[in-house]
Amino acid sequence: METGLLPPDHSCNTCLPSRKEEPVQIMADLRVALYQPDIAGNTGTILRLAACLGFAVDIIEPAGFDISDRNLKRSGMDYIAAAALTRHVNFEQFETWRQTTGRRLVLASTKASGRYTDFAFRPDDILLFGRESAGVPDHVHEKSDARILVPMVEGQRSLNIAVSVAMIVGETMRQTVWG
Repeated sequence: METGLLPPDHSCNTCLPSRKEEPVQIMADLRVALYQPDIAGNTGTILRLAACLGFAVDIIEPAGFDISDRNLKRSGMDYIAAAALTRHVNFEQFETWRQTTGRRLVLASTKASGRYTDFAFRPDDILLFGRESAGVPDHVHEKSDARILVPMVEGQRSLNIAVSVAMIVGETMRQTVWG
């Protein structure tokens, strides 16, 4: 199980309790994978959510911004130190790693037909979210074990990725962690 440290001045009232030196256990075996993210601010928001809710994040490179610790700290504030983050050089490396873990890959896509609220999540799922600008290519769609959709009003293109992640992670954790 992965651990992280919450900063001493951590004050989010929905997060795990603050601890100065004790590691904070990840609450869930759940992982969120970001496929070649475009916007540092969205990635930082997702890392903050991960730190607060206790799930891990995988970034599949290349990203559309510099993934330096300094850049992520600026977008994710002081929550980056508490987030369990793994970087993958490309999708092939990520997929090789995933295959060794036996985890199911669940793709959030505007092209999916099944609603996320109707899907039966597993505690160790990897929820995959595509680029803000283009989603994921066909070969990534083909590798996914399931595809889910956040239903929207007709004519709207998409939600902000951080909002979609929060909605789907919330439902996943309701089903698998919070009961």
